[in-house]
Amino acid sequence: MFIYLCEILNMEQKTNIERMDEAAYTLRAISNGTRLCVISLLSNHEELNVSQLVEQLHCEQSLLSHHLTDMRAKGILNCRRDGKNCFYSLKNKQIVQIIACIKTCNCN
Repeated sequence: MFIYLCEILNMEQKTNIERMDEAAYTLRAISNGTRLCVISLLSNHEELNVSQLVEQLHCEQSLLSHHLTDMRAKGILNCRRDGKNCFYSLKNKQIVQIIACIKTCNCN
């Protein structure tokens, strides 16, 4: 009985560790000022194309494209093609809550 209980507890612990690993993966994927700004912008719009994001963020298109590609690969963003344009949207809406916490945090 004791061994069985330990196995159950270890399974629950593994589940918690796996959840924390997933959270850490997501936090690493967004741990950049440009990426946080992209998510913040997309939280206020259904979708934006690369040109709109470049205009809003005042950054180089090549740098932004790198970030967008990486965030898409990591499951943060969706991409919809329409001709030559790529429109990006948030894949995981819960990430908006993380951004809201960061905005309200008064970290110096």
